[in-house]
Formats: sequence, structure tokens, C-alpha cells
Amino acid sequence: MQGKLVVITGATSGIGQVAAERLAAAGAQVVIVARDAARGEATLQRLRQAGPAAAHRMHLADLSSLTDMRRVGREIASREPRIDLLVNNAGALYSERQITGEGWERTFALNHMAYYVLTHALRERLLATPNARVINTTSEAHRAARPQLCDTQSLHAFSGMQAYCRSKLYNILFTRELARRWFGSGVSVNCFHPGLVASGFARDSSGLLYWLVRALRPFALTPEGGAQTLLHLATSPDGGSHTGQYFVRGRVVVPTQDATDDAAALRLWIESARLAGIDPDTGWQPLSRPQALRDARSLVGS
Repeated sequence: MQGKLVVITGATSGIGQVAAERLAAAGAQVVIVARDAARGEATLQRLRQAGPAAAHRMHLADLSSLTDMRRVGREIASREPRIDLLVNNAGALYSERQITGEGWERTFALNHMAYYVLTHALRERLLATPNARVINTTSEAHRAARPQLCDTQSLHAFSGMQAYCRSKLYNILFTRELARRWFGSGVSVNCFHPGLVASGFARDSSGLLYWLVRALRPFALTPEGGAQTLLHLATSPDGGSHTGQYFVRGRVVVPTQDATDDAAALRLWIESARLAGIDPDTGWQPLSRPQALRDARSLVGS
């Protein structure tokens, strides 16, 4: 990682903070995207102690705001001539349905759309950097979800746990479609499950969900343990030799059938582009698709 540039979200706590500090200690320049200025500055100070030779930087943004993610993406792209590693890691679980200032359901906006918009904003830098990598944090919780692409905003019914599980399923589908579109570009795109980690996750939850998370905490991994697969994908040759894969404990694991549905991955991609106001094909490397994927495009009217 010596001399490489890393962009990471969710780096002010948990596995993101551990990974950022380890990568800085290994010689990387780390650029964090943080919501809270005080916590971001504290993380920046730790990065400077871990890797004093690099000019680590912070960008402030509400990661559930598509407008903020576009802005931050433009700022980073205009300042950094190369990006060797993008880690989309920020995420949360909410007990009650929350609406962002832009009108989006917060779980979907933070856990999925932030990944989509920031990656899109940084695509030129990633594609121009030899052997760049994109790593998306997901979860085994995806196994409890089915895609709800006709109701991404949970308008008809809301369950905090179901919204979270669906967002983790969408992380895997996003990884698959991005890897397909960038196949042959030299950029690897993978996702991983960190395990149940004792961190600030679900700190904004309440009721039964709060007590469930609290009861499981004694059995959880430390953030250091949870960051191991992320660091493996970031630094090992194995992490760059795979693309479009789902990792658990450093190994490729087969996710659910829904998570390997290429038609669903394309439908999610098109819907995400529509919500973000982005042309689904502009700037993304197109590849030929089987008839099932062409059918999926017609299903969403694109």
C-alpha cells in the first residue's frame, strides 16, 4: 500500500476506522468521508500518527444525501489524480422509517445509494488507475431478504431489520453489476461480510432491535477482527485477482440465489440511476448481455 491512495467511508468508527489506520500505517494516503466534523478530525489525527509521511485528508458530507455524495465525489476527483482503492463501508440500521432531507428512505439512501453515487463520481479516477480496487461492505443478513425494486423506499410497509437486510442484498447486486460493466478494465470489484462486530452499529435503533443487538454484543467480533477480510481484499494479490465476488472470512462464498440474479442486478442499477439522475450507461463500460438482462431493462421502462 506504500504510496497508494485510499478513499473510505464509515472510517470514524468500527471496522472502517481500523482499516483506515492499518492502511495508513502501511504507507497509504487515506481520504475519509465523514458526517461528523469532530469525529472526523479525531480519526484524521489517528491517521497522521499511524502514517505521518502521507497527507491524509477529510471531506465532510451527509452520506445519506445524494447531493452531498455528488459534491464530495467531485471534490475528491478534482483533487486526487489517482484512486487505488475505494471502500464503500458506511451503513446503519434504523428501528423506524426515517426520511432524509431529500425525501429518501434513509436506510436505502445510506446503505446503497451512497455506494452507487460515490462510485459513479470517482469512476474516471478508478478506471485510470492501474489495478485499482473497489470494496463494498455487505452482510450475511442479505440471506433474509428478497429484492423489492418496485418499492425501494418502503412506502407500503417498513421493518428496520428488513430494510437493512434488503440494503445488504443490494450491495451484492451492485457489486455484481459494477464488476460486469468494468470487466476487463483492470479494476476489481468485490464485497464482503465482516461478521457481527461490537461497534457503534445500530446505535440509533430502539425497542426490541436495540436490546437484541445489545444481547449479541458479548458474542461479537472486535472491530480489529471484523476488519480482517476488508484488509485482505485491500492488500492481498487474492483481492485483486477476483471480481464480482462475495467474501466471508477471507474466502469467496456463494450468496443467495437472489443475490446472484443478474436481471435483478440490472434492474437495481437502472432504478438507482433514475433516482440519482444519472444516465445508467454514461461513463460505464457497456458489455453485451443475455436476453434475460435485456428483458429486465424493458421491465423498468428504460
